[in-house]
Amino acid sequence: MATDGSSNISGLRGRIYGLVENPVFQKAIMALIVINAITLGFETSPTVMAAIGPELQVFDQIVIWIFCVEIVLRIYAHGLKFFRDPWSIFDFIVVAITLTPSNDSLAVLRSLRVLRVLRLVSAVPRLRRIVAALLHAVPGVVAIGVLLLLVFYVFAVISTKLFGSAFPDWFGTIGASMFTLFQIMTLESWSMGIVRPVMEVYSWGWIVFVAFIVLSSFTVLNLFIAIIIDSMQTLHETEQTQTIEEMSEVVQQEHQHRSEEFLELQREIQTLKKLLEERATKAD
Repeated sequence: MATDGSSNISGLRGRIYGLVENPVFQKAIMALIVINAITLGFETSPTVMAAIGPELQVFDQIVIWIFCVEIVLRIYAHGLKFFRDPWSIFDFIVVAITLTPSNDSLAVLRSLRVLRVLRLVSAVPRLRRIVAALLHAVPGVVAIGVLLLLVFYVFAVISTKLFGSAFPDWFGTIGASMFTLFQIMTLESWSMGIVRPVMEVYSWGWIVFVAFIVLSSFTVLNLFIAIIIDSMQTLHETEQTQTIEEMSEVVQQEHQHRSEEFLELQREIQTLKKLLEERATKAD
């Protein structure tokens, strides 16, 4: 969120702009989001609901109205610019979900009110940078995902042909093999639960699974981390470059302003000098 620009807005709208952009106001909203997240967790407890259920529901309704008022104030303060900011649109959607009627058919949407917690992402600059880095890394992540899918498919075909007859529950079909390989990739009970039973029938079976783990868990998944880290570094460098450019522009504007003042002073001196010369000439 911008912290300046209110000088271009006057009247009531300018005062509201100053309010919604005030750090104290923003921190108060963040604190309310955190408190509301805690109370939403309490609402899942039958014991807590039996003790203070009505109070929590009243508090929840108050929070909903506060968030609605905040969004309305931000829309009024920023105008159409509000809908040009992705994070503002995100906040608007999250708050709109909380206004869903509490019908049984819409119970799923009502349960999504916990998404209000995600407003911390838009409110905390560091979290926004992380999300921006993840979005920036999407093309690379998609490419790695395709590569991982190819590795899964190749080893699923191999394992189905090799182990499908003896272990149909694990490797009877391509789908079953891919699910089993996914469990192996996560390293969840892969040795005692899957590989060692297979090795009791196929003593050389470890070669296939070790090769798969090296390719998937140790290589491809680490590429995901590398791409995200590279994306965060790129965004950080971009932010630094933008900051330097903005500072350079400010310095240039200040230098230009000083130069104009100096030229104006020179013109005034020249004018004064001419006046003095004219007076001296008339006096002679």
